[in-house]
Amino acid sequence: MAGHPSPTYLIVNADDYGYFRCVSRGIVEAASRGIVTATGVIANRDGLEDAAAALADCPALDAGVHLNLTTGVPLTATMREKCARWQGRFPGKFAAVGAVVAGAIKADDVSGEWQAQIERCLAAGIHPVFLNSHEHVHMLPSLFDIAGRLAERYGIRHLRFTTAELGATPSAGAVLRAAIMGTLQRLCAHRASAATPRFLGLGPSGKLSLAYFRRVLPRLAPGVVYELMCHPGRLNRTEVEDAALLAYHDWEGELATLTDPALPSLLGTHGVAVVGYRDLQVVDGRLSAAARSAMPAVAVCSGPSSS
Repeated sequence: MAGHPSPTYLIVNADDYGYFRCVSRGIVEAASRGIVTATGVIANRDGLEDAAAALADCPALDAGVHLNLTTGVPLTATMREKCARWQGRFPGKFAAVGAVVAGAIKADDVSGEWQAQIERCLAAGIHPVFLNSHEHVHMLPSLFDIAGRLAERYGIRHLRFTTAELGATPSAGAVLRAAIMGTLQRLCAHRASAATPRFLGLGPSGKLSLAYFRRVLPRLAPGVVYELMCHPGRLNRTEVEDAALLAYHDWEGELATLTDPALPSLLGTHGVAVVGYRDLQVVDGRLSAAARSAMPAVAVCSGPSSS
């Protein structure tokens, strides 16, 4: 990293571990062959114990809880009752947020459900070091407070602060996501910890590409810690049939990007060191990291190299 006074630190965090078996396999592969260093676990899906065992075989991959209100069956009876109009399942994100705002789903209901999701991860042997949420619902101000209290209760040091990303990905979807998240970002700004990685990846969400890295890396500041959200995976159409998910996610494309042999060199050219949450430290109130090596680190896992 010659010529850079201090490296830029990048956590590469794969959302949706446990969403589908094929997605989980792809995330482990993105850690074993690529630059992914963290993953958020959806705790209310079937097969969590098997998914947890695969994580145990990938000790360099930091795990967190991907708090969920928008997919699958709730873990708590109270939340299943509140979701009775949706056949006891979580609704989509707009319906879920609407129910919270209208008071049909109360803060205590969410807190109890999210606590159960954290507890299920702990029971499966997953020790979370961060919290974030599926479809960023924790950025609703009342839910951001709940997530913060749960993080404190369970000694979880890091809570994602999702931010808008303008100009990184020129698409209508990216502009809409940026507009919504920009509003929530302003509402939650005073709630965020100063020691939080700066967020990347909202713009290309679902379709991260090498072109995105080429556009964004030159803009990153030396000495600053960033978190890049990503969604790698393998696609098995017998597991994933939802047309909306298939349209939104290019799991295989993101996996190819994050395991591209050219990516470590590109990161190194721009003075970027890939780190995990375990490498973070707070010095004089400022977040920093201990780089694992002179070049971006690659996790060591015993997961599959292909699927």
